[in-house]
Amino acid sequence: MPKTLPSLLEDINRCQICAEHLPLGPRPVVQAASSAQILIIGQAPGTRVHETGIPWNDPSGDRLREWLQIDKTRFYDPNIITIMPMGFCYPGKGNSGDLPPRPECAPKWHASVKQHLPNIELTLLIGDYAQRYYLKDKPRTLTETVKANAQWSPDFIALPHPSPRNNIWLRKNPWFEEDVLPYLRNRVGQLL
Repeated sequence: MPKTLPSLLEDINRCQICAEHLPLGPRPVVQAASSAQILIIGQAPGTRVHETGIPWNDPSGDRLREWLQIDKTRFYDPNIITIMPMGFCYPGKGNSGDLPPRPECAPKWHASVKQHLPNIELTLLIGDYAQRYYLKDKPRTLTETVKANAQWSPDFIALPHPSPRNNIWLRKNPWFEEDVLPYLRNRVGQLL
């Protein structure tokens, strides 16, 4: 008998598959409900999200909500938005920011969670890890991928990571705010 979404989420919350590699230990961060119409797939939680257990509970999340033009109440309503990162736990610190998401998570959990999401009409792929995993024939760079959004529309929208570390990218690519954000806001507005 197939698992229900609540029991699958319980399994994810008990996951220990890569515990030995996690400097702060496992604390999977995911939000999901079968009624959600929007799926957000990002990288992995940072330290603040790990501490609170609340996805996108940091300056990156503030910017993401600004990009979407939605408030925290709607953003954190699992009946509206499912949030499932490529790596569910904080992967640790690297030389220039956090380490990449652990490679075990997406193959282990994503397909099972997605089976319980029959109403998803829009998937936001935030950052190169999510884009490489989900987009076939993805261009070589993140910039080229975000520019090519029409290729995957209306099901997927590829976005850069909203981290303050990407301020330089945003300044160098004004077309993102001029072209991509209005389209993104329109799609999200249609679904909400």
